[in-house]
Amino acid sequence: MWELISAGGWLMLPILLSSVIAVAIIIERLWTLRTSRIAPPNLLGQVWRWVKDGQLDAVKLKTLRADSPLGEILAAGLANARHGREIMKECIQEGASKVIHEMERYLNTLGTIAAITPLLGLLGTVIGMIDVFSAIMTQGTGNTGVLAGGISKALVTTAAGLTVAIPALFFHRFFVRRVDELVVSMEQEATKLVEVMQGNREIDSGAGGEPVPLRTGSGRKGA
Repeated sequence: MWELISAGGWLMLPILLSSVIAVAIIIERLWTLRTSRIAPPNLLGQVWRWVKDGQLDAVKLKTLRADSPLGEILAAGLANARHGREIMKECIQEGASKVIHEMERYLNTLGTIAAITPLLGLLGTVIGMIDVFSAIMTQGTGNTGVLAGGISKALVTTAAGLTVAIPALFFHRFFVRRVDELVVSMEQEATKLVEVMQGNREIDSGAGGEPVPLRTGSGRKGA
């Protein structure tokens, strides 16, 4: 392993650093973006039982906010339910903007690593080929050791850059899709909450009103 790193030259250092950062982000996001942590399946039912039993107070709302990102969104709506449907929806959207920002944390960094590591490998290729041609100009083609060293540097850095970039790109797209799926799930739960609080619907009957979009702007990111 050390021989490969040495053969690749100094450009192997940023590539290796990028690989360490990418692995750390992937592990952290896999742990953080679990469905059971972001949007627990029975949370809305629990909230509705608190509402029907008259147990929803400031302590319960604080617990709900700390429980999960979905709980934070629902708590934002519940805290302003008495102000009407539109205000409740606006508060849910404001709370969701913070939650979604947290869910998308580090994804830009991971995408940048996926884009830049092949370029670092390509730069190593160019430097290696420059060394090869410089050796040919000064020593001719007889010194095969120098020529092999330059070619090795070119190939090693390219391979290392692609080795880091391919899984980084895969997991970046995977996490973007995971966030989109979780946002859709939370939108459905938020819509149900608005309907049961403002439309006098039972929680088991589903929500039939206008959905509450948690993302603002032109829409969700594509995968």
